[in-house]
Amino acid sequence: MKFVLAGGTGQVGTVLKRALSAEGHEIVVLTRRPTRPGEVAWDGRTPGPWVEAIDGSDVVVNLAGRSVSCRYTAPNLRAMMDSRVHSACVVGEAIAAAVRPPRVWLQMSTATIYSHRFDAPNDEATGVIGGAEPGVPGYWAYSVDIAKAWEREQEEADTPRTRKVALRSAMVMSPDRGGVFDVLLGLARLGLGGPVAGGAQYVSWIHADDFVRAVGFLADRDDITGPVNLAAPAPLPQSMLMHTLRTAWGVPLGLPATRWMAELGAFALRSDTELLLKSRRVVPGRLLDAGFLFTHPEWRGAAEDLVRQIRTRRLAPARAR
Repeated sequence: MKFVLAGGTGQVGTVLKRALSAEGHEIVVLTRRPTRPGEVAWDGRTPGPWVEAIDGSDVVVNLAGRSVSCRYTAPNLRAMMDSRVHSACVVGEAIAAAVRPPRVWLQMSTATIYSHRFDAPNDEATGVIGGAEPGVPGYWAYSVDIAKAWEREQEEADTPRTRKVALRSAMVMSPDRGGVFDVLLGLARLGLGGPVAGGAQYVSWIHADDFVRAVGFLADRDDITGPVNLAAPAPLPQSMLMHTLRTAWGVPLGLPATRWMAELGAFALRSDTELLLKSRRVVPGRLLDAGFLFTHPEWRGAAEDLVRQIRTRRLAPARAR
């Protein structure tokens, strides 16, 4: 099949391209700075020659959007909103204008759309959409607004011949350098992988292998439309997630961090504490109902697998010498 990955040079796009290429699919990546074969220039805002890649493709996966790993200043939040809404809009326009439109458009979304909560998990049917929770920073609501606007742009696109699915993804855990797992492992190895602000907040995650498999599953299932949670079925509190990660690597201790320490750390990393403190308790109701089987449903097995891949990769150059 021919896959078009819009904004496909980030961590998730790299994981997806690598796996789909290994399966023998044709991959076209739309990117602002094309440097490799198979990459086509686009700006994520306006039509251009890149629309020819959409016409005649089988699956479009739109991953475009400014990284959330930044300080949540007003300009950065606006850039997050604009980059997501504008890219979804122009992808929808390209699909609508195609002579041979793709049969499915998978639009990246986020598990952040759900409420900050501890009492119950959020699935697609009964989950509580966030934005009105008491006792949380007011700007957290803007992250929810971004997610809702992102999904709304896809939902309202006039593409009657193309099935549409919104991928409400949790954190994608891969062994790649610079990814979420790499950052968490780096903290654990430095002895900083303890509970943050008590550690009771839930973390939703998905192993990169299962993310790729879920994309293929949803591309093939003509009966599934609308929002789908891409998250492992076992979210867990942050303290347990980091304890399990430390155990997998062999780090005995992890220093705890208070809320103000988390603020200092996020500032130093040019990130934001919402990524650490919001309780994202998300489960994959629709995937499970449709019969999807996770290769890594539990965090312990996933963490051990990712650690094993990283250690194998680091040993490879030494063996080559």
